[in-house]
Amino acid sequence: MQAAPGASGAWRKVKRHWQLYLVILLPVVYLIVFKYIPMAGIVIAFKDYNVIKGIWGSPWAGTRYFSQFFDSPNFWLYMKNTLGISLYGLLIGFPAPILLALALNEIRNGLFKKSVQLVTYAPYFISTVIMVSILIVTLSPNVGIISKLFALLGVENTNFMGIPSLFKSIYVWSDAWQFTGYGAIIYIAALAGVNPELYESARVDGASRFQKILNIDIPSLIPVSVILLILNLGNVMKLGFEKIYLMQNPLNLSTSEVISTYVYKVGLLGSSFSFSAAIGFFNSVINLILLVTVNYIAKKLSSTSLW
Repeated sequence: MQAAPGASGAWRKVKRHWQLYLVILLPVVYLIVFKYIPMAGIVIAFKDYNVIKGIWGSPWAGTRYFSQFFDSPNFWLYMKNTLGISLYGLLIGFPAPILLALALNEIRNGLFKKSVQLVTYAPYFISTVIMVSILIVTLSPNVGIISKLFALLGVENTNFMGIPSLFKSIYVWSDAWQFTGYGAIIYIAALAGVNPELYESARVDGASRFQKILNIDIPSLIPVSVILLILNLGNVMKLGFEKIYLMQNPLNLSTSEVISTYVYKVGLLGSSFSFSAAIGFFNSVINLILLVTVNYIAKKLSSTSLW
């Protein structure tokens, strides 16, 4: 029995480029073992999971845990907090790396440019725990440098971390400070690929620096920006748990309690694994819908999309 022509041709390609396939083998195995196979466990969202009986031995619960989450008295509060922080972070965190990349691209002094890059990249490597510790100490009403500055102006000590209305801003702007420099790397790489002849033509035509940025740099960044925007919007519901949980205190819970921290407290600490799986499944579905929708819109409005 002869092999199909298509299969034979594919096998010849594999033999010819076996080194490349060997390189991607481990990442593919990793994705299958740790990303795709565990997806089967999502079935516990529809079961009354019992650790002793296991996933397949536990009785079916249908959509009971989804209803429990939707009927929660604080459901809309958690949704509002999650979406509010995510969209606020996207509004600030998405354009910030673009602006930094455009600014760095205009710097001609090599030493100064490298110094700025070092200063802006370094915060990315600070761990979440250290980052939150810095925030707590800096904003402390007793020893914080901000409180000390306010005291010089005659303003009484203020517990900034305990003011609910300030929580979103503290979270988002500290994120912007930590991740803007690192996020600018991909945009700087995109600007490095711009044809130098475009800049020479603009210089000959007497274009100002602002006109060059507007007509050459920004259009060059649009494809990359669209892809990253799609990916960011596809993770709106996937708000980081660690930092928010560490920043929480009894005074700011009205604005800091988000879906991920609620799942941890009620689902995992309370050993309600089916409940936490149901909420996680809900988050994933919402993110998937947003990803597909935004990708469709981007494809209609421009030639750039994920697929």
